Amino acid sequence: MTAALELIDVVKEYPGEPPIRALDGVSLRVDEGEMVAIVGPSGSGKSTLLHIIGTLDQPTSGIVRLAGVETSAMSDRNLSAVRSQLLGFVFQQFFLLDGMSALENVANGLLYSGIAPARRRAAAREALERVGLGHRLEHIPSKLSGGERQRVAMARAIINRPAIVLADEPTGNLDSKSGTSVMELITELHQEGRTIIIITHDRELAASLPRQVLVRDGKIESDDGAPAVATAGVS
Repeated sequence: MTAALELIDVVKEYPGEPPIRALDGVSLRVDEGEMVAIVGPSGSGKSTLLHIIGTLDQPTSGIVRLAGVETSAMSDRNLSAVRSQLLGFVFQQFFLLDGMSALENVANGLLYSGIAPARRRAAAREALERVGLGHRLEHIPSKLSGGERQRVAMARAIINRPAIVLADEPTGNLDSKSGTSVMELITELHQEGRTIIIITHDRELAASLPRQVLVRDGKIESDDGAPAVATAGVS
């Protein structure tokens, strides 16, 4: 199998006396097409791990590879390119702009792609129809339910057809019916061959996924389906 993600001996420290070590020598491999839950209590390091995986932050030390590309020491410009080409993000808080319609919010997912505005809007329409919101294209987020807003966020995440989807507590702000609907969409993406990594504190949600990685105190405490992880410096 080909690795979609590799972390090797990743450490993340924040300034302090002594420094705060949020990740402490984390090694993790996720193969292409896997669906993985990274689960842990508040303060366990799972959100820091999400930021490192998603290239939103850089490790203090260690190696991070996405689709075989080492991102650990990339410039911000190159990291932005990697994010736009490989990653789709779904966040608990949605992060939608209320002054814009659902269509405009989703089209913004291609804002820095170099694609012409008309093509961005056409792709946004297609993505919204995919998540069942073809009838809500011109609605602003405040006029949508929580489940609908999360589906807009999902449409924005998949508009660039990412190889890896990172979902941070994707059902955390939703009622059970909306949460089930969102997880069905995420499962469909997985069945299409995308790699899915879900960050959650919800043990029931994690248990429903094929693989669970438990993070505690900045370390991986258990991993019930770990493929072999390379050693530092070895491809």
